[in-house]
Amino acid sequence: MRSGKITFATKVVSSLFIFMGALLLSNLALAAGGTLDPATTKTLGQVASQIIDSFADVARFITASFYLLGTGFIGSAIFKFRAHKDNPTQIPVGTPIALTFIGAAFLYTPSLFGTAGMTMFGGDATAAGPGGLSTFQ
Repeated sequence: MRSGKITFATKVVSSLFIFMGALLLSNLALAAGGTLDPATTKTLGQVASQIIDSFADVARFITASFYLLGTGFIGSAIFKFRAHKDNPTQIPVGTPIALTFIGAAFLYTPSLFGTAGMTMFGGDATAAGPGGLSTFQ
């Protein structure tokens, strides 16, 4: 049975939701032009176009983060191989091997999407993305 107390975690989660909602509303207000002057306000289509353009930046950020994560995991694997060489009883050899495979998966994933799309749907297939329909490349 739950008591009527509000826990610290509940307060943090509710504060986070309020903050994210305020951030979303402020971003939408800025995307709309941030002013009520009829000469400078944007239409709903212009606001949607700006939001779609920002999704393309998010896609680029995710791709870059995959490459950075892969590089980080590979670098960590190199240091773990060194630690295993120095003290094999403390660091099992499976740890750096697993880190190597995880890093390779992160490095290979961005290029896998285009190849998988071409394989499954052919060369003339199109995909919906943040910028609309485009061919797989």
